[in-house]
Amino acid sequence: MQLFCRRSILVACAAVSFGGSAVAQPYPANPVRIVVPFPAGGSNDIIARIVAQKLADRTGQPFLVENRGGAGGNIGADAVASSDPDGYTLLLTAPPPLTTSIALYKNLKYDPAKAFAPVSLIASVPIVLAVHPSVAARNVRELVALAKAKPGTLSFGSSGNGSTNHLAGEMLKSMAGIDIGHIPYRGAAPAMNDLIAGHIPIMFDNMPAVLPQVQGKFITAIAVAGRSRASALPDVPTVAESGLPGFEASAWFGLVAPANTPAPILAKLQDEVDAILKLPDVQKRFTELGAEPGTIKGEAFGQFLAEETTKWTRIIRESGAKID
Repeated sequence: MQLFCRRSILVACAAVSFGGSAVAQPYPANPVRIVVPFPAGGSNDIIARIVAQKLADRTGQPFLVENRGGAGGNIGADAVASSDPDGYTLLLTAPPPLTTSIALYKNLKYDPAKAFAPVSLIASVPIVLAVHPSVAARNVRELVALAKAKPGTLSFGSSGNGSTNHLAGEMLKSMAGIDIGHIPYRGAAPAMNDLIAGHIPIMFDNMPAVLPQVQGKFITAIAVAGRSRASALPDVPTVAESGLPGFEASAWFGLVAPANTPAPILAKLQDEVDAILKLPDVQKRFTELGAEPGTIKGEAFGQFLAEETTKWTRIIRESGAKID
């Protein structure tokens, strides 16, 4: 009996030891899912796939991009918010699900300030005001004049209700005093396709998606929405210097995990992303897309999200932006 007990204790100790080693496996030990809450082909998707490939190369585990669009990014964001906080489901998103949805949707299923743990700002990109070549306007002043001459006849497309690009259009309407309609799409890619085809005349969109179309002369860039001109389109003036001083809107992409994700996992992700964004080939690719690598992570990124939420909530209220 004593021998049996001793053997049982040894077996139990071995099991505990084995279990402990399994728990102590370095992260990630399995494939990781990165949810992009918008359709494939847009700026969010392009940036996410660059980062996902580099994370896979560095960790030896697949980082799989899953496009889960709908409701201005809220469907994909909610899926991540309700996932296990184990580091194996992440959200790489444009601003809306983290900053503007809370002011635009009455029955949002998650609280952006409580549902996520900030990882890193991945990239910031200029927003460009573009038109189809058939539109008789080559600058903001001409576009405003055209809209005032034909009130209610022009419309602008966006990547979805509550998107930064939608709100940039609402800000243009408010500051210029023009009446143009809003046509929301389920992502930037289908909206851009319709702009190229001439089905919509105007669109605010992010530089990574706009630049190839401008270079191919499929669309015309008439202004940049940011505080300063974009290096990728140095001859295109800002909206502010085109007659609407104070106009400013920019886009960015951030990586977050579900709230309560263990601190060591968050630190690992932050360090890996930080290293990736410093790689020369990644910086070169971002430059080609008109994007700038992010430089903040962790608590600093969390503070950035809080400031962005305050800013866009004010703009939403002042412009009277609504979900169409």
